Amino acid sequence: MSNVPFKIYVNLFFSKVGTYTLKTNLSLGTLLLIKVEKDPLLVLPESEWFCTKIVVTTPEGDVLLFPCHRWISRGEMVELRGGRAMKAFEDDHPLLIEQRKKELMFKKSIYQWKILAKGLSHINNFNSPSELPAEVRFSESKSTEVANTQTLTGLELKFKGLLGSNEKWEKLDDMKRIFWFKKTAMSEYVAEHWKEDDFFGSQFLNGVNPNVIKRCFELPSNFPVTDEMVAPFLEEGSSLQQEIKKGKIFLYDQKILDGIPTRVYNGDSLQVSAGLCLLYLNPEDKLMPIAIQLQQKPSDQNPIFLPSDSQADWLLAKIFIRNADAIDHQAVQHLMKTHFMVEVYTVATLRCFPVIHPIYKLLLPHFRYTLHINTGGRTNLFGPEGPLSISSPGYDGLIVFMKKALSELTYNSLCLPYNITARGLDSIPNFYYRDDGIKLWNIINSFVSAVVNHFYPLDIEVQKDTELQEWISEIFTHGVLGKKASGFPSHFNTVDEVIKFITTVIFTATAQHAAVNNGQYDYNSWMPNGSLLLLKPPPTTKGQSTMETILETLPDVGETAIFAAILWLLSDKYTDEVPLGAYPTERFDEPAVQLMIKEFQAELSYLSEEIKARNSKLEIPYNYLNPSEIENSITI
Repeated sequence: MSNVPFKIYVNLFFSKVGTYTLKTNLSLGTLLLIKVEKDPLLVLPESEWFCTKIVVTTPEGDVLLFPCHRWISRGEMVELRGGRAMKAFEDDHPLLIEQRKKELMFKKSIYQWKILAKGLSHINNFNSPSELPAEVRFSESKSTEVANTQTLTGLELKFKGLLGSNEKWEKLDDMKRIFWFKKTAMSEYVAEHWKEDDFFGSQFLNGVNPNVIKRCFELPSNFPVTDEMVAPFLEEGSSLQQEIKKGKIFLYDQKILDGIPTRVYNGDSLQVSAGLCLLYLNPEDKLMPIAIQLQQKPSDQNPIFLPSDSQADWLLAKIFIRNADAIDHQAVQHLMKTHFMVEVYTVATLRCFPVIHPIYKLLLPHFRYTLHINTGGRTNLFGPEGPLSISSPGYDGLIVFMKKALSELTYNSLCLPYNITARGLDSIPNFYYRDDGIKLWNIINSFVSAVVNHFYPLDIEVQKDTELQEWISEIFTHGVLGKKASGFPSHFNTVDEVIKFITTVIFTATAQHAAVNNGQYDYNSWMPNGSLLLLKPPPTTKGQSTMETILETLPDVGETAIFAAILWLLSDKYTDEVPLGAYPTERFDEPAVQLMIKEFQAELSYLSEEIKARNSKLEIPYNYLNPSEIENSITI
């Protein structure tokens, strides 16, 4: 390291942003590290500085990038590595080897693992967002906007007398007065069309939970649907077995909900439907429900509901299926498979990689704000006193449900192309989540492949990268709790294995979260279409239900208002969003990788235009996987 001393003295008053230049004509020698320290102020109150980067142009004309992208406190000494990304076995200078070791020891002392509940993925060790290191917390503007959204939404609901009300809804149309201004074109469409069978079926493909439906190759033995029952709803002259062979019959089965405990409400235990729904792709390519059974075990008290039943019977059966779908969506597909899994990836990345490691540079932008939203959300949303605790399962039931889901989770179920094929959905028409998702997966995979192959040209380099191996080992241990049957890797042998896993990480943190998060208000703010809470048990006989029964089954006014407010908060847009593929924090110094990023951005832009053109021809546009609408990380 050069012995030439230099300091940059800067006073930041209020929110001043600046670029500061220091010149020297002396040769710096081989510049290995830069030490940055913030001197204390003599009079004014202390404030942290955010240092973006230091760019050194040597007298010899070399330009070296030293990324920082972090807050620096009074008296804190920060050592910055510059130059190209380096793996551990590539460092050969004793000073750099020692600095790398010290950095990882420090990061592991800061970021530690904690158990939320036995049987769930482990979480970070911080109890509230205020305890998090500054560089992983929300920006001031983000915190202010989220707080303002919460406050204004609450004030509107209180002004209308909705929040805290235990009155029952007198008629369904009264729900339209929950929000005056918080409406979307899709939420309005749902409120008008939610009763229609073709719209009900379409949500299993392009709603907020497109992850459960599968092709039916054989009817489950516990779902005794007969030809006589469904013949009126099939193509004339056909049979159920013929339609199954043609690939026209699909199954929605929530057997995973069977036996999940529920909370007590007014002295009685609520019930959740572990239901089954049979769907038929008709000649018009519309996916239509043709049979619903609301519990797993067939019996006289568990009838199979049909479209030919009374309007109230059929509608109530669909409401219970939508309730089961909403619970699965929120607890498993949204919280467990995106938020909690990406938190595992984030903590492992912060613990196992120094900032100079190429995988750290590649992944960190996709973890922006994730620890903050998860740490706060476990108290404000998911905790025992949070809004999700008033769902039918309650907090304890949701924990049991998520444990069960994690025990059944497989690696390939998180890898979209494998997931789609495993569910037999490669060719079903009008499946825009699949169409857009596969294209996004391929674009991300191509980008990841280019970057990973640049830094790992040979399998042996993967095998001897101890930091990379520790990273995947921690994910295996703390993410899926060391369960080999999950198929998750516990180590890497090949470059291709690394590419597949990192593609999965980025896809989950960006596209998959967008698919299950961004449409929540659109589809589920109209409570009959996706309520997390139903107050009456599933019907056990036909011919007894009325519209009054449906109103008694739905949440009361105050509960409906709470759910709608949360969905608005989760689906709202915030000004400091970073779209997929945008990397405002410059971390890579390599021109080849910078070119890869530009090519990645161009491919995303082409796909965005393609999706816009397709959506212009659709009655119900699918825009949740439009790259321009996807955030680069989980931030809400």
